[in-house]
Amino acid sequence: YKFTPSPHPIGKPIILLAARLLIDKGVKEFIEAAIILKKENLNAQFVLVGEVDKSYPSAISRKQLNSWVCSGAVEWWNFRSDMHEIFKKSYLVVLPSYREGLPKVLLEAAASARAVITTDVPGCRDAIIENVTGLLIPARDPIALSIAIKKLVKNPQMCKKMGLRGRKLAESAFDIRAVTSQHLTIYEKLMKFALIR
Repeated sequence: YKFTPSPHPIGKPIILLAARLLIDKGVKEFIEAAIILKKENLNAQFVLVGEVDKSYPSAISRKQLNSWVCSGAVEWWNFRSDMHEIFKKSYLVVLPSYREGLPKVLLEAAASARAVITTDVPGCRDAIIENVTGLLIPARDPIALSIAIKKLVKNPQMCKKMGLRGRKLAESAFDIRAVTSQHLTIYEKLMKFALIR
Protein backbone atom coordinates (compact mmCIF):
# COMPACT_ATOMS: atom_id res chain seq x y z
CA TYR A 1 0.00 0.00 0.00
CA LYS A 2 2.94 2.32 -0.61
CA PHE A 3 1.37 3.58 -3.82
CA THR A 4 -1.26 6.06 -2.77
CA PRO A 5 -2.68 9.20 -4.38
CA SER A 6 -0.90 12.48 -3.70
CA PRO A 7 -1.57 16.01 -4.90
CA HIS A 8 -0.50 16.69 -8.46
CA PRO A 9 2.96 18.30 -8.28
CA ILE A 10 3.41 21.97 -9.00
CA GLY A 11 6.35 23.46 -10.85
CA LYS A 12 8.12 22.10 -13.91
CA PRO A 13 6.36 18.86 -14.93
CA ILE A 14 8.43 15.71 -14.55
CA ILE A 15 7.77 13.22 -17.33
CA LEU A 16 8.88 9.85 -15.99
CA LEU A 17 9.97 6.64 -17.70
CA ALA A 18 10.71 4.01 -15.06
CA ALA A 19 11.90 0.68 -16.44
CA ARG A 20 14.93 -1.48 -17.06
CA LEU A 21 16.96 0.50 -19.54
CA LEU A 22 16.33 -1.65 -22.61
CA ILE A 23 15.60 -0.66 -26.18
CA ASP A 24 12.42 -2.78 -26.00
CA LYS A 25 11.07 -0.53 -23.23
CA GLY A 26 10.98 2.39 -25.69
CA VAL A 27 13.84 4.31 -24.09
CA LYS A 28 15.09 5.61 -27.46
CA GLU A 29 11.61 6.83 -28.41
CA PHE A 30 11.37 8.58 -25.03
CA ILE A 31 14.67 10.36 -25.66
CA GLU A 32 13.65 11.31 -29.21
CA ALA A 33 10.32 12.68 -27.93
CA ALA A 34 12.20 14.67 -25.27
CA ILE A 35 14.49 16.17 -27.93
CA ILE A 36 11.49 17.10 -30.12
CA LEU A 37 9.71 18.78 -27.18
CA LYS A 38 12.80 20.62 -25.96
CA LYS A 39 13.17 22.10 -29.45
CA GLU A 40 9.53 23.23 -29.13
CA ASN A 41 10.41 24.79 -25.74
CA LEU A 42 7.94 22.66 -23.82
CA ASN A 43 8.38 23.36 -20.12
CA ALA A 44 9.04 19.81 -18.89
CA GLN A 45 11.76 17.71 -17.30
CA PHE A 46 12.36 14.23 -18.75
CA VAL A 47 13.54 11.62 -16.27
CA LEU A 48 14.69 8.02 -16.64
CA VAL A 49 14.63 5.78 -13.58
CA GLY A 50 16.10 2.32 -13.90
CA GLU A 51 19.30 0.40 -14.08
CA VAL A 52 21.51 -0.56 -16.98
CA ASP A 53 21.09 -4.32 -17.41
CA LYS A 54 24.03 -5.60 -19.44
CA SER A 55 22.69 -9.17 -19.39
CA TYR A 56 20.07 -8.31 -22.04
CA PRO A 57 21.01 -8.04 -25.74
CA SER A 58 18.77 -4.96 -26.05
CA ALA A 59 20.34 -3.15 -23.09
CA ILE A 60 21.11 0.55 -23.46
CA SER A 61 24.86 1.02 -22.98
CA ARG A 62 26.22 3.20 -20.21
CA LYS A 63 28.05 5.21 -22.91
CA GLN A 64 24.79 5.92 -24.79
CA LEU A 65 23.02 6.82 -21.55
CA ASN A 66 25.79 9.24 -20.55
CA SER A 67 25.62 10.82 -23.99
CA TRP A 68 21.87 11.50 -23.60
CA VAL A 69 22.35 12.91 -20.11
CA CYS A 70 25.25 15.15 -21.23
CA SER A 71 23.16 16.46 -24.14
CA GLY A 72 20.55 17.69 -21.65
CA ALA A 73 17.78 15.60 -23.25
CA VAL A 74 17.10 13.63 -20.11
CA GLU A 75 18.06 13.15 -16.48
CA TRP A 76 18.93 9.70 -15.16
CA TRP A 77 18.05 9.00 -11.54
CA ASN A 78 19.45 5.43 -11.66
CA PHE A 79 17.68 2.55 -9.90
CA ARG A 80 15.41 3.67 -7.05
CA SER A 81 13.82 1.60 -4.31
CA ASP A 82 11.50 4.48 -3.31
CA MET A 83 9.33 4.56 -6.41
CA HIS A 84 6.28 5.66 -4.41
CA GLU A 85 8.16 8.91 -3.70
CA ILE A 86 9.23 9.26 -7.34
CA PHE A 87 5.60 8.97 -8.49
CA LYS A 88 4.64 11.77 -6.08
CA LYS A 89 7.12 14.07 -7.87
CA SER A 90 6.01 12.97 -11.35
CA TYR A 91 3.47 14.80 -13.48
CA LEU A 92 2.83 11.77 -15.69
CA VAL A 93 4.31 8.34 -16.35
CA VAL A 94 5.33 7.08 -19.79
CA LEU A 95 6.02 3.50 -20.91
CA PRO A 96 6.53 3.34 -24.71
CA SER A 97 7.35 -0.38 -24.59
CA TYR A 98 7.32 -2.70 -27.61
CA ARG A 99 5.78 -5.58 -25.63
CA GLU A 100 4.92 -6.39 -22.02
CA GLY A 101 3.14 -8.75 -19.68
CA LEU A 102 1.05 -6.55 -17.40
CA PRO A 103 3.49 -3.71 -16.59
CA LYS A 104 3.87 -3.21 -12.86
CA VAL A 105 4.98 0.39 -13.36
CA LEU A 106 1.66 1.29 -15.00
CA LEU A 107 -0.30 -0.31 -12.15
CA GLU A 108 1.80 1.59 -9.61
CA ALA A 109 1.34 4.83 -11.55
CA ALA A 110 -2.43 4.30 -11.57
CA ALA A 111 -2.43 3.52 -7.83
CA SER A 112 -0.47 6.76 -7.34
CA ALA A 113 -3.12 8.70 -9.32
CA ARG A 114 -0.82 9.55 -12.19
CA ALA A 115 -1.94 9.64 -15.82
CA VAL A 116 -0.01 7.39 -18.18
CA ILE A 117 1.01 7.31 -21.80
CA THR A 118 1.79 3.87 -23.13
CA THR A 119 1.82 1.87 -26.32
CA ASP A 120 -1.07 0.09 -27.97
CA VAL A 121 0.45 -3.37 -27.47
CA PRO A 122 -0.73 -6.35 -25.39
CA GLY A 123 -0.06 -5.84 -21.71
CA CYS A 124 0.34 -2.07 -21.91
CA ARG A 125 -3.12 -1.48 -23.37
CA ASP A 126 -4.58 -3.80 -20.71
CA ALA A 127 -3.31 -1.58 -17.88
CA ILE A 128 -5.23 1.55 -18.90
CA ILE A 129 -8.58 2.71 -20.21
CA GLU A 130 -7.80 4.74 -23.33
CA ASN A 131 -8.63 8.45 -23.04
CA VAL A 132 -9.90 7.85 -19.49
CA THR A 133 -6.84 6.90 -17.41
CA GLY A 134 -4.24 7.65 -20.06
CA LEU A 135 -3.32 7.79 -23.72
CA LEU A 136 -2.34 5.00 -26.11
CA ILE A 137 0.17 5.57 -28.89
CA PRO A 138 1.67 3.27 -31.55
CA ALA A 139 4.89 1.47 -30.56
CA ARG A 140 8.19 2.80 -31.96
CA ASP A 141 6.70 6.23 -32.70
CA PRO A 142 8.52 9.11 -30.97
CA ILE A 143 6.43 11.73 -32.81
CA ALA A 144 3.16 10.25 -31.51
CA LEU A 145 4.75 10.09 -28.05
CA SER A 146 5.81 13.74 -28.20
CA ILE A 147 2.30 14.79 -29.27
CA ALA A 148 0.71 12.81 -26.40
CA ILE A 149 3.13 14.25 -23.82
CA LYS A 150 2.54 17.78 -25.07
CA LYS A 151 -1.23 17.25 -24.94
CA LEU A 152 -1.15 16.30 -21.26
CA VAL A 153 1.43 18.92 -20.26
CA LYS A 154 -0.71 21.61 -21.89
CA ASN A 155 -3.87 20.24 -20.22
CA PRO A 156 -3.11 19.80 -16.50
CA GLN A 157 -6.78 19.37 -15.59
CA MET A 158 -7.12 16.50 -18.07
CA CYS A 159 -3.91 14.97 -16.73
CA LYS A 160 -5.15 15.19 -13.11
CA LYS A 161 -8.54 13.73 -14.05
CA MET A 162 -6.90 10.80 -15.83
CA GLY A 163 -4.73 10.16 -12.78
CA LEU A 164 -7.72 10.12 -10.43
CA ARG A 165 -9.60 7.78 -12.76
CA GLY A 166 -6.49 5.60 -12.91
CA ARG A 167 -6.60 5.35 -9.12
CA LYS A 168 -10.22 4.17 -9.30
CA LEU A 169 -9.22 1.60 -11.92
CA ALA A 170 -6.37 0.38 -9.70
CA GLU A 171 -8.74 0.02 -6.74
CA SER A 172 -11.40 -1.85 -8.72
CA ALA A 173 -9.39 -3.98 -11.14
CA PHE A 174 -5.87 -4.34 -9.73
CA ASP A 175 -6.31 -4.42 -5.94
CA ILE A 176 -3.94 -7.12 -4.65
CA ARG A 177 -6.60 -8.65 -2.40
CA ALA A 178 -9.01 -9.06 -5.31
CA VAL A 179 -6.28 -10.48 -7.58
CA THR A 180 -5.16 -12.92 -4.84
CA SER A 181 -8.74 -14.02 -4.24
CA GLN A 182 -9.23 -14.66 -7.97
CA HIS A 183 -6.02 -16.71 -8.10
CA LEU A 184 -7.06 -18.79 -5.06
CA THR A 185 -10.44 -19.50 -6.67
CA ILE A 186 -8.70 -20.73 -9.84
CA TYR A 187 -6.32 -22.94 -7.80
CA GLU A 188 -9.23 -24.44 -5.85
CA LYS A 189 -11.06 -25.29 -9.10
CA LEU A 190 -7.91 -26.84 -10.56
CA MET A 191 -7.34 -28.93 -7.43
CA LYS A 192 -10.96 -30.19 -7.49
CA PHE A 193 -10.60 -31.01 -11.17
CA ALA A 194 -7.38 -32.93 -10.49
CA LEU A 195 -9.03 -34.92 -7.67
CA ILE A 196 -12.03 -35.83 -9.84
CA ARG A 197 -9.75 -37.23 -12.53
